[in-house]
Amino acid sequence: MKSTTVRRVGLAAAVVTALSGTAACGFSGSSGGGKDDRASGPGTARLSPVAGGRSAERSTGGADSAEVESTTTMGSLMSMKADGALGWADGLTGDLTITYTGGSVADTMRRLGTTSMEARYLPDAYYARMGDRFARQAGGRHWIRYGYADLAALGGSSGAYLKDQMQNTTPNQSVKLLLASGDVRKVGTEKVRGVEATHYSGTVDVADLAGKNSGLSAGQLAGLRRQLTQAGVSTETVDIWIDGRDLLVKKIEKGRMSAGEYSQTAYYSHYGVKASAAEPPAGDTEDFRKLLKNRNLTGGGS
Repeated sequence: MKSTTVRRVGLAAAVVTALSGTAACGFSGSSGGGKDDRASGPGTARLSPVAGGRSAERSTGGADSAEVESTTTMGSLMSMKADGALGWADGLTGDLTITYTGGSVADTMRRLGTTSMEARYLPDAYYARMGDRFARQAGGRHWIRYGYADLAALGGSSGAYLKDQMQNTTPNQSVKLLLASGDVRKVGTEKVRGVEATHYSGTVDVADLAGKNSGLSAGQLAGLRRQLTQAGVSTETVDIWIDGRDLLVKKIEKGRMSAGEYSQTAYYSHYGVKASAAEPPAGDTEDFRKLLKNRNLTGGGS
């Protein structure tokens, strides 16, 4: 039963990490800056790094949706790529195609007959479509439902982190994190897939988040600190690229957590795109909680 649990929770963590690669943590805020601390582009001209970050956080959060493309590596647990569209106007919704390219999660997926799956995000749960081999072991059902509340209850502090990430991970969260670090620096102006963008960088020290002049509320700082601590993160480097409309177009995060070293790179485009997802048919869906109780469903007998 324990090996089954690990595999199922590993799948949940991998999908969450994919979403984190599309959205999660990101921007720093220091009260100072150089005398010539100006970014190019109509949306960021003559703004300090902190002011530019705050403007980007508001603009990106208010855009409501975007197309996302990401790659993520997390120690020996997994490496993956994901692409699709996500919306956050009224709870997280959208559809991603996730492909596992390495690590123990990819091995588990191979035993289940596929290394690629569709993930649908709804405000209260996400759904992962598995392969036919999995369906043969699950009464013909292809979809797994992961209720966010169930993840929190089943996984302890790690589950609480998954739930928090799944329900609150949007592109502007990356900007909030970098603002909270107090170490934001303007690197320069660069092209991101043909779009001119201002590059900011910083180092996030979880222990020092609350002491920085970030412009975030005490509640926001506490929430960011809780999420990172639960994941075993002490420090990480964050780089973000903001275009002339004050929208996040790229982010890179690197650091170490309890599962090992991790790296996430994400690109964002077509803000405002329609992003929706339908709940899969109940007759073709199995609940994650039931899978954990089924000792016979071992992902290929191992």
